[in-house]
Amino acid sequence: MHKKCMLAALAASTAFLTSYVVYHANTGSRPFPGHGPIRIVYFTILVSHVLLAATILPLALTTTARGLRAQYGRHVKVARWTLPIWLYVSVTGVVIYVMLYRLY
Repeated sequence: MHKKCMLAALAASTAFLTSYVVYHANTGSRPFPGHGPIRIVYFTILVSHVLLAATILPLALTTTARGLRAQYGRHVKVARWTLPIWLYVSVTGVVIYVMLYRLY
């Protein structure tokens, strides 16, 4: 069951990343319209999100490969880092979207 759930999560993330890249390649980006302290908050979240999003791809692939190869000890060592980073990137992605498209 764990294997099926994790592969489904990886597939969903892959589909999201693909649609995100295609969308932004066709529409471009939108500058943050906020001013003052909220701008600092937004860019702090954005920078951490982008850096960790770039980190999550090799971590997720390594975690998946080790799990599929039944290298469970090595799998768990990487998964301890992968899961919290993956969750952070997921949540901050929604926060960035709300700040960019729903607050202004």
